Amino acid sequence: MNWEMLAAIGQLAAVFVGIPSLIYLAVQIREQTKERRQSAVHALTVQWGDLTESLHDNAETASIFLRGMHSFTDLDAVSKLRFSAFFNRLINIFEGMFFSHRQGILTGSSWRAVERTMNDLIAYPGVQQWWETRRHWHTEEFDHVVAELIAKGDKPNAFSTYDLNELVGPEK
Repeated sequence: MNWEMLAAIGQLAAVFVGIPSLIYLAVQIREQTKERRQSAVHALTVQWGDLTESLHDNAETASIFLRGMHSFTDLDAVSKLRFSAFFNRLINIFEGMFFSHRQGILTGSSWRAVERTMNDLIAYPGVQQWWETRRHWHTEEFDHVVAELIAKGDKPNAFSTYDLNELVGPEK
C-alpha cells in the first residue's frame, strides 16, 4: 500500500465520520432554533398577559381603558397619561410580535390572531386619536400595519355591549 492509497482511505474514513457529525449538528441547531422561537413567543405572550392583568385587577384602569377607547381627547390629563402608558406598552408588544412574525419566529396563524386583536382595538376612535399622538414612537414598518388596519374602516364592536354609564372611576 502506498501513501496515496492510505491518504484516500483516510479521506474516506473522514467522510464516514464527518457526515453523521454534520447531521447531528444540523439536528441540534434545528432544535435550538425551535426552542428559541418558542421562548420568544412565550416571552411576548407573558408580557401581554401581564399588561392586561392591570385591566382586570384595577377597576379604575379598566374604566380609563374603556373611556379612552371611545375618545382619547375627552380624557382628563391624568387619564390620558395612564391610557397612553397602557396603550404604548400594548402596541410595543404588538410591534414585537409583528417583527417576530417577519423573522419567522411567530407563525402565520399566531400573527393573524394578533392582527384580529389589533383590528378590534384600533377600530375605536379613541385608539386612532391616541395613535396620531404616538405613531412617531414606532417603526415605519409597523406604522404601515396600523395605517392599513385604520384604512379598513371596521366598525368598533369589541366592547359595543359595555355600558359606559356603569364605569367606575374618577370621571364617567
